[in-house]
Amino acid sequence: MYKNIFDTHAHYDDESFDSDRFELIGEMLNGSVCGVISCGCTVESSKKSLEFAERYPQFYAAVGIHPQNAAEENEDALEKIEELAHHEKAVAIGEIGLDYHYDYTPKDMQLEYFEKQILLAKKLDLPVIVHDREAHQDCVDLLLKHKPRGVMHCFSGSIETAKQLSDIGFYIGLGGSVTFKNAKKPAEVAAEIDISRLLLETDCPYMTPVPLRGKRNNSMLIAYTAEKIAELRNMHPQEVIDIARENAIKLFNIK
Repeated sequence: MYKNIFDTHAHYDDESFDSDRFELIGEMLNGSVCGVISCGCTVESSKKSLEFAERYPQFYAAVGIHPQNAAEENEDALEKIEELAHHEKAVAIGEIGLDYHYDYTPKDMQLEYFEKQILLAKKLDLPVIVHDREAHQDCVDLLLKHKPRGVMHCFSGSIETAKQLSDIGFYIGLGGSVTFKNAKKPAEVAAEIDISRLLLETDCPYMTPVPLRGKRNNSMLIAYTAEKIAELRNMHPQEVIDIARENAIKLFNIK
């Protein structure tokens, strides 16, 4: 069994964990998992992330408004996120970004929320955790404009975009999609990206790696992602896990 898995993107507040949430987390933390960043998508889920971080020393929180949820939030949502971000275990502003696949939130509102939260992160000297779905150019343009610290979560872009982001100090988050048969770009990025810019993640309960695709994801299953990346890079999986952990500690300033 591997050790020191650090999951930089999880959603344990999801209802799919309601039946066994705390038993599962206990099993993870007594086994291969040493750290988890629980990511907020709304004000309420950001509060939940902080609750997990208060309950478990190995959990940390990201607080933010996801682009799909922005239209549902109250006018004072960003003020509340700023308040939550002052918590001692809030280590990032996230999950924020752009999602043009769905039309839950108008594009102009998405862009407004994204830019304001980037500026908030810079104000508080926190990294950002960025969601980008079918919005590569607008997403990259805003990141290049403001140059925050952070990670592009569940990266699905090209190796050229990954290098462009790493040049401004960004990290690349890779998860289960690296193992998917038809997901060529994540595998290419996993093979070629500077490993000092790699973070491992789940996006659980989603994005479960092969061979368990279709089942509920959890942080222990990062092992399969690490094995695939190790295969692509001719490394040992534990070495990939250890380097990614050190990268996470550096980016999120974990003490």
